[in-house]
Amino acid sequence: MKTVDHEYFIRLLSNLSGIPVRLFRGEELILFSSSVSLPRDPMNVYRKEVFGFSEHVAYYITPRFHAYGIVNSGDMRIVIGPTAQIFAEERELNELAFEAGVPMEETRAFIEGIKSITTMPLESLITMLIAVNYFLNGEKLELKDVMIREEEQLQIKERVEKQRTERTYDTEADDLTHNTYKLEELLMGIVQRGDSAGLRAWIASAPPVRGGLMASTQLRQLKNTFIVSATLFSRAAISGGLSTETALSMSDAYIRRAELLNSQRDILNLQYNMILEFTEQVEKVRRGGDPTGLVLAVTDYVRKHLSERIDTEEMAKALFMSRTHLSAQFKKEAGETLTDFILREKTEEAKRLLRWSDRSASAVAAYLGFSSHSHFIRVFKKYAGVTPNEWRERQ
Repeated sequence: MKTVDHEYFIRLLSNLSGIPVRLFRGEELILFSSSVSLPRDPMNVYRKEVFGFSEHVAYYITPRFHAYGIVNSGDMRIVIGPTAQIFAEERELNELAFEAGVPMEETRAFIEGIKSITTMPLESLITMLIAVNYFLNGEKLELKDVMIREEEQLQIKERVEKQRTERTYDTEADDLTHNTYKLEELLMGIVQRGDSAGLRAWIASAPPVRGGLMASTQLRQLKNTFIVSATLFSRAAISGGLSTETALSMSDAYIRRAELLNSQRDILNLQYNMILEFTEQVEKVRRGGDPTGLVLAVTDYVRKHLSERIDTEEMAKALFMSRTHLSAQFKKEAGETLTDFILREKTEEAKRLLRWSDRSASAVAAYLGFSSHSHFIRVFKKYAGVTPNEWRERQ
C-alpha cells in the first residue's frame, strides 16, 4: 500500500464523522482533530484502558456508556471518540469534566462540546473502524469479527453447561444461598425506613452469607453482586421517599465506580458506603415523618445543582415561591435552615469526591462552587468536624 498521510487522513475522518479523532505514535499524541471545541480531552480519563488494546480493531465503553474506537497500525494508533447513542446526563458530564481536570470556568464549554459531538450507535462506530482498518492494514473484517468473538462465546457456553451439570450443593450451602432473600428483605426494609442507626448495628454483627454464583471469577462475582444490590437498594430508597431521579442517579454513579475497582476490599467498602448513603438520604427526607412536597422539591433542586453556586433566589423562582417564603417554610418543614441544608449537602458530596477521586481539595472546592478554598475548609470543618485533608487521610 502506498504511503499514507496520516495527519491529513485524521482531519478528514474527524470532519466527516463529527467525532474527535486522535493520532498517536507509540504513546505520543501527534494530532488531535475535532470539529467541536473541548477545553480538555475526555479520553485522558480512560487513557490506560484505551491503550490496553493491541489488536488492529477494538473499542472501549466507559462507565458512562461513551464509546471509543481504536485502530492500531504498526506503531500508529488512531482513537475515535467519545460518541454514544445518547450522551450522559448533565450531572454525569459535570463529573466527567471534574475527572478530566477541566477548570470551573471552562466546564460549561466542555459540557456543551460533548453534547455537540455526533451521536452514533456502537455498530456504526465499529463499521467506521473496520473501514479505517482496511485502509491502513489491508485487512477485511466484518462487524461480527469485532463485536462477537466466537471462541469466547463457545468457552462461555461450555462453562455454563459444566456448572449446570456438575455443580452440587450440600444442605448447609443451599440454606445459606436461600437465606440471601431474607437478608435482602431485611436490608431493604432498613433502607426504606431510613434507619441508619439500625444499619450500623446490623453490620456490627452481620452473619456470613453465601450468594448464588453469577460469574466465573471472584472479581466479576463481586461486581455482579454489587450491581444487583444497587438496583435493589435504589428501589427501596424510592419506596422510602427519595426521588426516583436522585435514587437512580446514585445507583448509576455507584455502579460506574464499582466497575473501575479491582480489589475485593475496595468493592466491599464501596458497597457498605452505598447502602449507608441510600439509608441516610432516605433518613434526611423522612425527618419528622413522611417528607413534604417542598422538602423533596428542594432536595431535588440542590442535588441537581451541587456543582454550582446555588442561588436561593433562583431556587425560589424555580419552585414558584418568594425567597422569603421558601426560607421560612423550608425551616418549618425540614427543621433546619435552607443554608444549612445546602452546605450540608455540599459537604456530603465533597466527602464522596475526596474519597473516590484523586483530585485535590481545592479542585473539589472549585467543582462544588465555593467562592474560595478557605471558605470550603471552614464549611467542611463545620459540618464534618475535621478539615477536608484530615477527612481524606482517615479514609
